[in-house]
Amino acid sequence: MNRRQLVRGSALLPTLLLASRSGFAAAASDDSFGPSTVRDLARTVASKPFEAPDEKLPGGLKDLDYDQYRSIRFLPERSLWRGKNLPFEAQFFHRGFFYKNRVTIFEVAEGKATELKYRKADFSFGEKVPAFEDADLGFAGFRIHAPMNRPDYYDEVCVFLGASYFRAVAKGQRYGLSARGLSIDTGEAKGEEFPLFKAFWLERPAPGATSMVIHALLDSKSCAASYRFTVRPGETTIFDVEMSVYPRVEMQRAGLAPMTSMFFFGPNDRNDIDDFRPSVHDSDGLAIFNGKGESLWRPLSNPRDLQISTFQDLNPRGFGLMQRERNFFAYQDIESSFEKRPSLWMEPIGDWGEGGVMLFEIPTKEEVHDNIAAFWRPKNPLQAKGEHNYTYRLHWSPDNPKPHSLARFTRSGIGARGEDSRLFVLDLIGDNLKGIDPAGVKGVVTAEKSEVKNIVTQPNSYTGGWRLSFQCQVKGEPIELRAFLTEGDKALSEVWVYRWAP
Repeated sequence: MNRRQLVRGSALLPTLLLASRSGFAAAASDDSFGPSTVRDLARTVASKPFEAPDEKLPGGLKDLDYDQYRSIRFLPERSLWRGKNLPFEAQFFHRGFFYKNRVTIFEVAEGKATELKYRKADFSFGEKVPAFEDADLGFAGFRIHAPMNRPDYYDEVCVFLGASYFRAVAKGQRYGLSARGLSIDTGEAKGEEFPLFKAFWLERPAPGATSMVIHALLDSKSCAASYRFTVRPGETTIFDVEMSVYPRVEMQRAGLAPMTSMFFFGPNDRNDIDDFRPSVHDSDGLAIFNGKGESLWRPLSNPRDLQISTFQDLNPRGFGLMQRERNFFAYQDIESSFEKRPSLWMEPIGDWGEGGVMLFEIPTKEEVHDNIAAFWRPKNPLQAKGEHNYTYRLHWSPDNPKPHSLARFTRSGIGARGEDSRLFVLDLIGDNLKGIDPAGVKGVVTAEKSEVKNIVTQPNSYTGGWRLSFQCQVKGEPIELRAFLTEGDKALSEVWVYRWAP
């Protein structure tokens, strides 16, 4: 992980993050482990008052800066399962810097859970790290390695580090956006509550296995929860997630399957940004496949003011923060390689009922901050003292893992057209647009509280796709826009939805 990734992680971790080791130590003392162990443990933890975290660290580790913390390395030769001819290995993160909370980690094998003890000798320390006495410190998190890009090397597949954040990559990719276990009160004036993964159980994989299982216990003031992640690395890295939430109080604003990303600027968001790169972002749009069968595309922005969008739905089929732009020349950043950042698609398993996909776009003046958040918010609150179960699948991949036959929007260009008017130029590509009679193609555009005129559709010989353009009157207030292509009564494209703001 480079400086940008660590600093971004720190921006997500306010000092009020809470965890408790003593709260589950007694319940976890039995080393037997079964399918319901963590779920039963979460239920027990939720029945008791929330306890403050274990943040105690030796004096030399309390105030590490970035460079000092970055110099602490886990020794690869000490990896869990190294030399056992198994398809996965695990390495661990030291506590310190912004990662002071203790995370307890167990290995599960043959029906038994054994705590993995911290050993100072498993790490190398830079010259600037102050000396400290060896002690039972636990860990800050861990990462999983597997032969993904080539058979003779264990690539880093995923990382669990900080609060309930985790991230993963597919073959040939680099880390970008993150997922979270749960979000609570995101965007509320009273402040967001950050749940914390306090313990993990890593199941020892069988020889030749193509997946491994990770169990996690989450705790927070409002609830406790259990997770079972089945991780399958590959061309698309898949997480099958089984989650059970046990609220201590009624949770009116819980966010399920939350994901966070960064959008600093693109061709339409360069005001006051002096940068050699054309674009800087980990994701460029929110894609939604809703319960009505519509495919929506919402380009992201770095707004002047906080923007909150809700896409109400019944039984969603999926949503995700996507990185569609895969051309290096769109970014010109050799170090960051934004074109290799994964898209993340969430697919619910079963019906999730009424609710909405929430999108938060937060103003930022630096690329180190994750300023984009998306998640599913149920219409009905999660009731206290109840059990709420959800199953879903996360796809970390170059593109949407379930492509549709409709044409897709690939570029959204916006520019001034006289006083109080904007020109929108949208490019699309899709096999269904090839060879189509231009006379039958129609652009359908609607705008809330604004007049739309000069709608034009035409083939784009340079891209092999089509272009839809239109003008819209603007008067200094946000406007909701919606556009798509049709041929008669048949939709040719996904639906482009956008909020233009001054």
